[in-house]
Amino acid sequence: RWLTCKSLPPGALERIADTIADRLRVPWFSGAVKINVSLVPPLVLLPVFLHVAALHFLLGLIILTSLPVVVLWYYYLTHRRKERTLFFLSLGLFSLGYMYYVFLQEVVPRGHVGHSQVVVLTCGLILMLAALSRAKRDPGYLPILAGNEKPSHQGLPNKSVRGSSSGLHGIAGAASSRAVNGEAKGYCRLSAEQPEGAKKDWCTKCQLVRPARAGHCRLCGRCVRRLDHHCVWINSCVGEQNHQAFILALSCFMLTSVYGITLTLHTICRGQTPFVALFYCPGAYSDYSSALSFTCVWYCAIVTAGMGYILLIQLLNISYNVTEREARLALRDNTGRRLLGGLVIDTGQYNRGFLCNWGHFLSLGSSPPQRSAEDIV
Repeated sequence: RWLTCKSLPPGALERIADTIADRLRVPWFSGAVKINVSLVPPLVLLPVFLHVAALHFLLGLIILTSLPVVVLWYYYLTHRRKERTLFFLSLGLFSLGYMYYVFLQEVVPRGHVGHSQVVVLTCGLILMLAALSRAKRDPGYLPILAGNEKPSHQGLPNKSVRGSSSGLHGIAGAASSRAVNGEAKGYCRLSAEQPEGAKKDWCTKCQLVRPARAGHCRLCGRCVRRLDHHCVWINSCVGEQNHQAFILALSCFMLTSVYGITLTLHTICRGQTPFVALFYCPGAYSDYSSALSFTCVWYCAIVTAGMGYILLIQLLNISYNVTEREARLALRDNTGRRLLGGLVIDTGQYNRGFLCNWGHFLSLGSSPPQRSAEDIV
């Protein structure tokens, strides 16, 4: 295009990318193994960028400023195309491993970090990876009907079904009427899953009846119980079965990251508090080892700030018993209230008070979901 000053035919770049992705393979005993192209950039570019950023203060400023912009651009690009990618999961895992490697190679040998501190940091990292592995499991997918079975919803009572633009909706069960009585008396007697007005609806893509608060993920192509959102960092949905593990992984990451940043800054910038040393550390670029460690600290601080914002929104949503999906739909339909400066959207549909909301969240996945006759149909 540059040499001939002519535009490429439609779909040419996509066909080139697909061909490269198909032919990028690694020889193996049982045959060539295909490599996902999205795994490669973090493994190659992250160490290169961090080492270049450690050469000079201005280079570090430019690179550490541009990295979040590039990651956000790639996120919106894949989100608009409704594509699943392993780029963010690869970036997160490789960043953890590389930061831990730099800590052991550049910070620990200076002698200011004790063995017990290294053990605590390692245990936090292992606990976070274990929680992340649990969060990667089934988020609560609704069962898909076999290919030879024809889904049918003619058996639903006519008086409890009404048409809509998005499918068929049922009415709430008898338990919802008891929720009103319990709420009037000030008790949290009913699970927040089935308040008054909760509906079940028909998913035209999965061809099944979804229970209340379930949603269809357009990236995974499946319906998930109590769908919160599709997280690109774990390349999976966050739903009823893995929401607790997701919060635990975020919490462990925050604690471990802040602890590692504090240990590194205490080693590089002696006699200064971590917050002051993060912005003013005169000896950071005196040698390349200190410069690399200081650059990695700033990279960790940027990532930690982003994950801290995600964790804050999650904790606020849990406190008001609202999911990211429900908040997005409430904003679209103008049915929710903005609270705390817009950080949380209260729909008021499932909110039963702070303690009851957290009790409901902590009990998620504790018992297998009850399948009704409508779900089986």
